[in-house]
Amino acid sequence: MFKQVFILSITAALLSGCASTEKVTPVGSEEFTTNLASSQAAIIDAINVQCVNSTSDITTLTAEVNTLKQQITDALAKQSQKMTEDAAALAQLSEPPQCADSSITDKIVLGAVESVAVDELKASFATRIDTGAESSSLDARNIVLFERNGVQWVRFDVMTNGEGQPGNTYEHKVERFVRIKQDADMPDDRRPVIHAHLTIGQYAAETDLNLTDRSHLDYPLLLGRKFMKDIAVVDVGQNYIHGKNQKQVTTKVK
Repeated sequence: MFKQVFILSITAALLSGCASTEKVTPVGSEEFTTNLASSQAAIIDAINVQCVNSTSDITTLTAEVNTLKQQITDALAKQSQKMTEDAAALAQLSEPPQCADSSITDKIVLGAVESVAVDELKASFATRIDTGAESSSLDARNIVLFERNGVQWVRFDVMTNGEGQPGNTYEHKVERFVRIKQDADMPDDRRPVIHAHLTIGQYAAETDLNLTDRSHLDYPLLLGRKFMKDIAVVDVGQNYIHGKNQKQVTTKVK
């Protein structure tokens, strides 16, 4: 339709031009028809060439637009990723580092000195909590070993009535013997070991106690690392975190 309108417009212009000239040269109908057909063919060819060129240009332009769109998309994605990374880095800087969960939150916290009750002796003792000692020791006097039904037992006195007063005598099955190195120039001290149940404040525990004379030391009971392992930690800056028993056994006033 566009081609036909265009041809008719050209034809009208030619006719108009011919009509405006002062001198008209007669043209035969056959020659006119031939010229008109040639003009029409030339115009159609020109239009077709223009359409082909336009289609090629449009295709090229479309490809360039698509490439540009892809570049913009990639740039926006990189910018978004960069913003996310920057936000994460800023969050890490603005928040204090979080410490890992403590593995000792379920353990008993003990002071350097505590009141510890020994169930088997029905007495409470001023006790040194000593991370430097491996085993635990109880002040015992007049230690005597004997057998009962083929089993090793021990008889010993504990000053549960206070210094200067007669001690109470106890008997207990021996779990084993330990050798304690006291001094490089002295032989090892072989001590009997008993198993005891302890109470510290509201906490109950049990451990092995070796028996030895601790009259020259400040505390009649010492708890070492074997007792504390897996159940307790020590705050050396505090004493009697779990309360002080006023009737506790002491070797010195503490």
